[in-house]
Amino acid sequence: MIQLAILQVVLDWWAVLLIAIGCLIIGGLVVFLIYRLLPSLRKKSAKKAVDQMMREGKIKAEQRRKEAELDTKQWIFQAKQNAQNEIQKMKGEAIAEEQRLKIREQTLHEKERALLAKENSLEQKNEVLDRKIEANEKKSAELEEKIDSIIAELEKVSGLSVKEAHDEIMARVESKMSVEIATYIKNAEDEARDTAEAKAIDLLSLACQRYAQDVTTERNVSVVPLPSDELKGRIIGREGRNIRSLEAALGVDLVIDDTPEVITVSCFDPIRREVAKRTLEYLIKDGRIQPGRIEEVAAKCKREVAESAQKAGEAAAFKLGLPKINREMLQYVGRLKYRTSYGQNALDHSIEVAYLSGMMAAELGLDQNLAKRAGLLHDIGKSVDFELEGGHVALGAELAKKYGEPDVVINSIESHHGDVPAKYVISHLVAAADTLSAARPGARSETVETYVKRIEALENLAKKYDGVSQAYAMQSGREIRVMVIPEKVSDAEAIKMSVQIKDEIEKTLTYPGQIKVSVIREYRAVETAK
Repeated sequence: MIQLAILQVVLDWWAVLLIAIGCLIIGGLVVFLIYRLLPSLRKKSAKKAVDQMMREGKIKAEQRRKEAELDTKQWIFQAKQNAQNEIQKMKGEAIAEEQRLKIREQTLHEKERALLAKENSLEQKNEVLDRKIEANEKKSAELEEKIDSIIAELEKVSGLSVKEAHDEIMARVESKMSVEIATYIKNAEDEARDTAEAKAIDLLSLACQRYAQDVTTERNVSVVPLPSDELKGRIIGREGRNIRSLEAALGVDLVIDDTPEVITVSCFDPIRREVAKRTLEYLIKDGRIQPGRIEEVAAKCKREVAESAQKAGEAAAFKLGLPKINREMLQYVGRLKYRTSYGQNALDHSIEVAYLSGMMAAELGLDQNLAKRAGLLHDIGKSVDFELEGGHVALGAELAKKYGEPDVVINSIESHHGDVPAKYVISHLVAAADTLSAARPGARSETVETYVKRIEALENLAKKYDGVSQAYAMQSGREIRVMVIPEKVSDAEAIKMSVQIKDEIEKTLTYPGQIKVSVIREYRAVETAK
């Protein structure tokens, strides 16, 4: 900065000097011209004028030079002053930084001394610990020798080896703890039952009270009435061509027996059975029964059944107030209208489960619409289980995944029969609502043969346990009472047996609702005074 200022001043001074020299040269030229042009008489005056101009130019040049020197000195002084201030400031900062470095260095020295002191202390402690470890190892070796000698002496005295003594002790502990474990299980079950049963009863009773639905039962039989028996011959046709066309077009078996004015439609597929029933009713009403007409009417009835199923699914979703559901999924929902389970209509059952699930979810502060959706779709697999391989649970889960249903709905479908664990509270609500809808009086019906087989399977399952004298199924198979021999089965073992029977029933048997297991152990001491 200083050097640049000095250089600037010198350049300014040389500029002034050059200007002065230029002025002198101009003045000389002017004098030369005057001298050449004016007459000789004016030479003296011209010379004087030139001298005067030269003196003025010298004076001005000197003034400019002095001014330039003053400016230069002023710039030099200012630059020196700024440089000194800057140097002073830098010196102050350097001194402050040096002070900070000295403080840090002193702090580091103190920390280093503290670390050295700690290191020395730790080394001393390690030495003490090493000595203690050596002493403990010696004591452990001595104790092991003493224990070995004591065990050998005990084996001689008792006549039992260590393994035999261990087995003996474990057997006694197991015998004692089995009673305590059974008692603990019973107490825990009683406590859980006392706290949960009241809440569950209130919740379910409230849902049942708020849901009012007529009890409807459908038989799994499709019967078409005839105005007269003469129509049987026309349905059979010449050499059976009409009945063969009907069975081929509809995919069902037509049973024409001695029952007056009745034709029975037999088929595992409820959709085909409904199409066949409508086709026969239309043909009987129309009166024209021939192969060409049969195919035409069958195609028309198939479209009508598909439209009816679509409308039934949309009506169910609208009735429940559910948000948008995939149109193809609603087609499957509507097909449940033609499906029954133990005489209970599958669509009515699904709507009832949806209502109950939604009410219980509302009471618990959960998403009511999501619970209704899960309840409506929990048995959706029954709409295709007569067409595809697999159970209705797996098929329903596949349909729900295919049409992008939420994880809660998928888990509710998979877990409502216990096939997979329930991950959400709504899944538990759907399972409870499904059981409640199926187990309520009048909801389902079953044949005598199926009922007898279920009761026998339940009793035989309990009778196979050791110590059971008799087993009786009560309340239409909703309770089983197991009588045990008191000399063979203790109270604790009776509790364990009830849990084992309950678990095996859940794993092996198929049953509606719940089954109560009661293990009864009664011991009577009877004496006669004579």
